[in-house]
Amino acid sequence: MISFDHHKAYNRMYKEGKLTLGLHIPLENYHFDTPTMEKQVDLAQLSEELGFTSLWFRDVLLEDPNFGDPAVGQIYDMMIYLTYLASQTKEIALGTAAAVLPLRHPLRVAKEIATIDQLFPGRVLLGVSSGDRRADFAALGASHPERGKEFVEAYHFLQEVLYEDFPRIDSNRGSINGANLVPKPNTRIPTFITGYAQQEMNWFAEHGDGWMYYPRSPRDQEVAIGKWRSLVEEYHPGVFKPFSQPMHLDLAEDPNERPTPIRLGFRIGRNYLKELLNIYRNAGVNHLFFALFDSNRPAEEVIQELGEEVVPHFPAIEE
Repeated sequence: MISFDHHKAYNRMYKEGKLTLGLHIPLENYHFDTPTMEKQVDLAQLSEELGFTSLWFRDVLLEDPNFGDPAVGQIYDMMIYLTYLASQTKEIALGTAAAVLPLRHPLRVAKEIATIDQLFPGRVLLGVSSGDRRADFAALGASHPERGKEFVEAYHFLQEVLYEDFPRIDSNRGSINGANLVPKPNTRIPTFITGYAQQEMNWFAEHGDGWMYYPRSPRDQEVAIGKWRSLVEEYHPGVFKPFSQPMHLDLAEDPNERPTPIRLGFRIGRNYLKELLNIYRNAGVNHLFFALFDSNRPAEEVIQELGEEVVPHFPAIEE
């Protein structure tokens, strides 16, 4: 059975029946504009001090006005910027949400993620996806219709090259025979399937160390999590695989403001937010990270209030 006993960030974030909280980079209320990326180091350090357990990064190559959401991510390359913020913080987890495997060679992903794990032991989490941004696929000459097939092949290549010594690999992504990846990670890096990755649910119940899915109502999320966990039990009896999700948040100044749906989340006061988070926890969500992109208040102000008034109710797991 796969164990993450030596992965500090995973153990601070995930335990059956518990919910912990993180944040989505950039820490900024930029709405549909281009993020300024100002004060990100200061805000990342503040988030860590206030008890948030994670920061999550997007894998976006091109600005695409036709995509329909803020399509520039955090502007900077995901792996490079993740490493930069890791160097400016001490223990907060750094997660990819998510590395688009059909657009990144799995050997390069393995080299990068193993290097980060060596430099910052037990802090990186690897979310992987099949991708959906057609402009990125077209620019790299990659097949958007074939991305599901490419994802599976890249996923298996990645796992073999990371965790096997001198693996024999023969795939459309390349061949390895008599060579070995260096460095290897210090310990197994938690790898989460993001979305459905163009697969059936039984595939990602069998594969991956957890599931990350998009925001939905607590009831819809509970139904999906229940079905997925039943399949996990079939493939891996007795094994806990955590569920994570983002949520867009516009934190109201009035702590008693009732929730109003917004794009991929809610406008809500902190008291009702605590109630909502308890509902998500009871639905089976183990980690939830806030995106402040659509907030009407400054990110620093929101992070401070969440850290003082909400995070203590959903603290990091300390054994």
